[in-house]
Parts: sequence; C-alpha cells; structure tokens
Amino acid sequence: MNKMNGKNVLVYGMGTIGEPLIGLLTDFSDDLGLSDVLFHKRTPRTDDIPRILDLQSRGAKLVADHDKIDSFKSMGLTPSYMTEDALIQSDVVLESTPTGIGLKNKENIYRYHEEDTLGFVAQGSEFGFGKMYAFGINESALNPGDEKYIQVVSCNTHNISVLIKTLAFEGDEDRLEKGDFVCIRRANDVRNDYDYISSPQVEGHKNPRFGSHHAEDAHHLFETMGYDLNIFSSAMKLNTQYMHTMRFTLTVKNKITLNEVLKKLEENPLITLTEKTLANQVFSFGRDHGYYGRILNQTVVSLPTLHVLNENTIVGFCFTPQDGNALLSNVAIMQWFMHPETYKERLDVLMSNKFLFARV
Repeated sequence: MNKMNGKNVLVYGMGTIGEPLIGLLTDFSDDLGLSDVLFHKRTPRTDDIPRILDLQSRGAKLVADHDKIDSFKSMGLTPSYMTEDALIQSDVVLESTPTGIGLKNKENIYRYHEEDTLGFVAQGSEFGFGKMYAFGINESALNPGDEKYIQVVSCNTHNISVLIKTLAFEGDEDRLEKGDFVCIRRANDVRNDYDYISSPQVEGHKNPRFGSHHAEDAHHLFETMGYDLNIFSSAMKLNTQYMHTMRFTLTVKNKITLNEVLKKLEENPLITLTEKTLANQVFSFGRDHGYYGRILNQTVVSLPTLHVLNENTIVGFCFTPQDGNALLSNVAIMQWFMHPETYKERLDVLMSNKFLFARV
C-alpha cells in the first residue's frame, strides 16, 4: 500500500498530551502541510465516545487494532484504519500512551515500520526511547537522516532547560556554575480520577548526582550538544490539580543584575512572565485564553519572586504549563522529520502571540 498524497501523522493515544495534540494538528493541518491526522485508540470505552466523535467531526481519523474494530463499531464508532495500515500510511508517529507502553511499542510494533516512517516520537516518561529533544534548546543536536527515534522531554524538564539556556548561556557559551531546582508538582491532572493525594508528599533523591529525574533529564538534553551541566533537583507533590511550580537557583560564572535577568527573559518568546503568584490564577488564564486551555510557553516566571544574590545567583519561582510546553515540541519535531530544512518557518502559525504569551 502506498502513502496518500501529502504528509500524514499518527498520534498514538488520547491522554493529556495525545488529545490536545490531535486537536491542534487537525485544526492547523493546512498550515502544517498535513494531509491526514490519524489517532489510535487502544481500548473501546463508552465514556470516550464524545471525545472521539468530536475529533472525527473536525477531520481526524480513528485507528484501532484489528481485534477491536467490531467493539468500536458496536459503540457507533467507525475506525478509518486498522493499526498496521495506519502505520504504513503515516510519515511520523507521535507516541503519547501511558508510561512504559511507548517503549514496548517501539520494540513490538514500530521496529517493523522503520522503512515506512520518517520518525517516531515519544514523551518524557519513555526514557531510552530515543534522543532527547526540546524545541528551542537542542536543535543543533539533530542530524537529518540519522535520527529515527526522539523523546520529547517532560514538562518540568522543559522548564528547567529553558531557564538554563536563557539565563546561564551566552550564545553557545555555557556560563552555568551550578543549578538547583525544587519541582513542586501538582498531584494529578484535572482530567484524571486517580493518583490524587491528601497532603504534601516529598520524594527521595534517587540519583546521587542529580537528585530527581528532572535534573538528570535536563543534563542528558544538554549532553546531546556536548555540555556537562552541574545541576541538581528535588521533587515533591502537593494536593492540588492546578499546576506544577518550581523554585530555581542558578549560579552563573559572570556578574548579572536583575535588569539583565529581566531582559533575557523578555527576549525569549518561549518564556512568559506574570505578576501573579497564585497557581490557580495562572491556570485560569490558560483555561480562558490558551489553546485547548493550555499555555504553550515553556515556563511562566513569577516576576515578584525574582532576585539576584551576590551578583551572580538568580533565584525565583515559576509555573510549569504541564503538557502545554510539550505540545509545541511535538509539533516542532514532527515538522523537522517532514521538512528538516524549513520546519521552523512552518511553525509560524503557533509562534504568534495568540499561542505564545508575553504576559500571563
């Protein structure tokens, strides 16, 4: 079977990243040069019918395993493709299933379709899936023709990395002496009915060098460009569903003033600033003004919390836009696989003030 005219993408999964990603790709398929947006649903569930019907009504095409076709039809849903056919038709596969399934799919399914597909992308929980990537951070590490598997890093790793790249780098020069981050995570996503906690929960430092996986992942991300960063992170969960919050401390090798910090933050379109200090107010802004209720910026820095200590240590709090910041990286790497020379120009539709906010 030959591919259809144009470029096609298959999103595997309908979770907190998968569903808005399907919607975004469908809504902007013409701008992104997509012929068809396919989405795979593994389990037929009646409570998912409204979501699936809405995506289908907007042009996305349902994909199901051959042994689940009849179950979907009995629910009034008609898959457009079986999984194997969809993989053959798709130029890029964006994997967004629950933790661990992406790695299994890589070994059990995707390996058999490497010749049919330009690239496979998984999310931050799938460590080892492929080269780590975050839009605006390590494009220089991408090698057209050599990359087949990419792991988009987690939302908090995006946050850590954009702060480091913006405040502790001057061009390609690494000026970071050390970085310390406290990731204060929300308990679960507002759509989930599991994993909520009744009180704050602290996590141990499992990695002797990096602490939690957030600094470790950021280190590996910068390592793709040849850097060896001295960073450490801690993590805890709060009994809230609003947003992750992060306290950051960056000690740089040069003197820096608060005005210089503000200028660097303002000049990066992937960073948004806010006068707000309450997570619910930032979350509410995203719900009211963001795409699918998401803020696509990689971090929301709270201006009242910024401070420079000893002329070289930058301290502050910021909010992590959860899966919002990973959405932009997923679209960017998809476009890179399809159009490695012109992918940044093709992202112009998402780089406007309508989707990336200067202020929240």
